[in-house]
Amino acid sequence: MSSQSPPTVSNAITPVQQMVASCSGALLTSLFVTPLDVVKIRLQAQKNPFPKGKCFVYCNGLMDHLCVCENGNSKAWYKARGHFSGTLDAFFKIVQREGIKSLWSGLPPTLVMAVPATVIYFTSYDQLCAALRIRMGDRAHVAPLLAGAIARVGAVTVISPLELIRTKLQSQKLSYRELTQCIRSAVQADGWWSLWRGLGPTLLRDVPFSAMYWYNYEKGKSWLCEHYNTREPTMAITFISGAMSGSIASVFTLPFDVVKTRRQVELGELQAKNLSSQLSSSTLSVMRRIVTQDGFRGLFAGFLPRLIKVAPACAIMISTYEFGKAFFRRYNQERTLGLLHTTNT
Repeated sequence: MSSQSPPTVSNAITPVQQMVASCSGALLTSLFVTPLDVVKIRLQAQKNPFPKGKCFVYCNGLMDHLCVCENGNSKAWYKARGHFSGTLDAFFKIVQREGIKSLWSGLPPTLVMAVPATVIYFTSYDQLCAALRIRMGDRAHVAPLLAGAIARVGAVTVISPLELIRTKLQSQKLSYRELTQCIRSAVQADGWWSLWRGLGPTLLRDVPFSAMYWYNYEKGKSWLCEHYNTREPTMAITFISGAMSGSIASVFTLPFDVVKTRRQVELGELQAKNLSSQLSSSTLSVMRRIVTQDGFRGLFAGFLPRLIKVAPACAIMISTYEFGKAFFRRYNQERTLGLLHTTNT
């Protein structure tokens, strides 16, 4: 007689399954959101042509990436010829003249870091949230807030040095041997912390965003499930909860986003020209410069474009992720029930 106990039905999914679900969500989000940013950049380049060494921020819906205009490259996708009268006109003309693939220009290199960062972030959040809910007892409702903040710190800390290396490779056209020497020199001069330059402003924006996002998402999802009298959230419920929580978080963290973007572009352009900064690049100093130049309204510049970008990105990512998790849950349950049936017969 076998001493093994029969398998039991569980709602749990494995970390690998969480990774697959988040990876699928990341790819789908980037496919939907990237065209919006490509059109925005093309419109910016039309208004103010990008000179050699000019930096701009490229967003694929998952992460912001600093891009440096390539030296003397007039065939780069962001320098393609064409006059656009607005966003819709740009969409149609880009597709007509350059083909539909042009709406995803510059995407593949950014996915190399954006997808792993998203996988780390979402998988860490789920694992942490489950553990914290067990440990926190009566205060379990705060678990999403803490888990979101901690998961974001981990993901940003892992990816930050890789993004710095990618920017150096693009802006200075270094070989891998030259890059290694460049990194070694930077570490000797400024210490290991130099590999995480710019981490502070990124954390100031992303950690509060993640804490607010996950807390509001879980609250909104629970409320909508209760309102529609359903135990399991539908795709519509997760989509709406993701869009609303992403919108709220993006509004509250907008000043930090403005500061982070300004600092990222300033440092990138100096790096591309091999110059040293004469101005302080601390978050507070950049914030003061923005207020001096543009007033307090400058800290909320780009409110509508950020909202238009963040809300659908959050909605698509979380609804796809939840759909993937639900699929694996059903798969695991059916597999376990199959094993139970085999054991009983």
